[in-house]
Amino acid sequence: MVRLTELTSYADAQAQASSAALWDLFDGDRDVLNIAHECITRHADGSGRPAVRIAHADGRDEILSFDKIAAGAARFAHWLDAEGVKPGERIAFMLEPSLPFYVCLFGAMQTGAISVPLFTLFGPDALKLRIDDCKPAILITNAEKADLARGAVTAENGLRVIVADDGLLDEIAKFPATYEPKTKAGDLAVFQYTSGTTRELPEAVKHTHKALVTLMFAALYGTGIRPGDEFFCPSSPAWGHGLWHGTLAPLGLGVTTGTFAGRFDPVRLMQALDDYGITNMSAAATHYRMMKNSGAAGNFAFHFRKLSYTGEPIDPATLEFIDEAFKVPVCSMYGTTEIGVVLVNYPGANDFTVKPGSLGKAVPGQKLEVQRPDGTPTAPGEIGELMLWRGGSWMTTKDRAKIDEDGYFYHCGRADDVIISAGWTMSAVEIENTMLRHENVLECGVIGVPDEQRGQVVKAFVVANRAGDDVFVKELQDFTRERLAQHEFPRVVEFVDELPKNPAGKVHRKMLRDREAAKAAEAVG
Repeated sequence: MVRLTELTSYADAQAQASSAALWDLFDGDRDVLNIAHECITRHADGSGRPAVRIAHADGRDEILSFDKIAAGAARFAHWLDAEGVKPGERIAFMLEPSLPFYVCLFGAMQTGAISVPLFTLFGPDALKLRIDDCKPAILITNAEKADLARGAVTAENGLRVIVADDGLLDEIAKFPATYEPKTKAGDLAVFQYTSGTTRELPEAVKHTHKALVTLMFAALYGTGIRPGDEFFCPSSPAWGHGLWHGTLAPLGLGVTTGTFAGRFDPVRLMQALDDYGITNMSAAATHYRMMKNSGAAGNFAFHFRKLSYTGEPIDPATLEFIDEAFKVPVCSMYGTTEIGVVLVNYPGANDFTVKPGSLGKAVPGQKLEVQRPDGTPTAPGEIGELMLWRGGSWMTTKDRAKIDEDGYFYHCGRADDVIISAGWTMSAVEIENTMLRHENVLECGVIGVPDEQRGQVVKAFVVANRAGDDVFVKELQDFTRERLAQHEFPRVVEFVDELPKNPAGKVHRKMLRDREAAKAAEAVG
């Protein structure tokens, strides 16, 4: 049987992709499977082949082999057993990409414990909420975050805080460098928290070991990973994109992956892409936008054959930059931590046309539809709610979308990002994308704010490279209405130094709306 990794065309994906074909990519089966074995151990052949390249913000490069991670993960698994950690207990770790990160991630999963990656920039409230929710037996962090972590310890949770330093690595070194995994395919492997504010606890999505198999639809057709690729994903592995698409998916196929550690710097990223000879990158829309805004892309050589992005749509100005700087069309893949990736653009498929700004078409085996409020499908170009057929019924994605005459899907914003002003329905995303085409606009966030006459009006928060004044406001308003419609422009413009973003890098429109509501309440009070 031909393996899916040997096929690249869209036609082959429709004809050959199946659940059975995905399972054929792994050693495990529907009864016994372990993510650590599939991603690391089975590729550790003594050759020293690199598994992960880490571009540190301070300019260092760190290369970790399959052999080194496999040995460390096995030793850590034995250490957990010696410490009395039982299958099903949670091991949380708040670490930047590093040897301890991968040792903890894969070591815990080998024992049957559940790995819980936590974002390194969490403050005390955000950390405590997640600790109280998942109740880990151990939290592993670095020396810098140790005091913050200890602040989450209470008599009730009995949390142990371990510092992942040379002392820990020395302590586990006495244990054997091989380990026999203890898991079934249906055992829980990872608790993944979605992004949110410190005052809101997003529910943990609970993944089993066999989730690695279904993930391969996104790997093969969303990021286009194939053996021989030099892959890179700058998203933090504390989040779904960085962990599943940037780490587990490529490693599961034996492909070397790359990641970023420390405060993100677009110039440092481009240096790494050049130095590592990266041919396939999957990043957030914000990463591409920051590379564009840096103005430094011309200083580097790029080797891309495949590009993808997720998280939010990319504005037209950034798409133009990607075409000019990278010479490869960037492919959207759409999904959420809860439902997985369901719409893709099949990177590397010569028989699939990538339409700029499109979410693409469904992954094999998925059925999606854009529907009106009455449940009937919309006509091409008509905006409705994006629905996914799952478990014998339609479920909402909470996103608005439209399709074109060729069946491609287009994102039209979250349901709560629709602005209705004087009876007109407008998309915050569409207005943002238009404003971002202006040469002086670096970032933009658009929301609806209350207005006595119109119900709502559009307000834009703008980060610009020139001073904000009345002339610039009028210029932006004219620029937008000339390109959209006479009623589609920001009646209010506020210039800001930065925009609030969630930890995944997306503009946090809800936070903008909450700030406006608080200001309005304060004015009334």
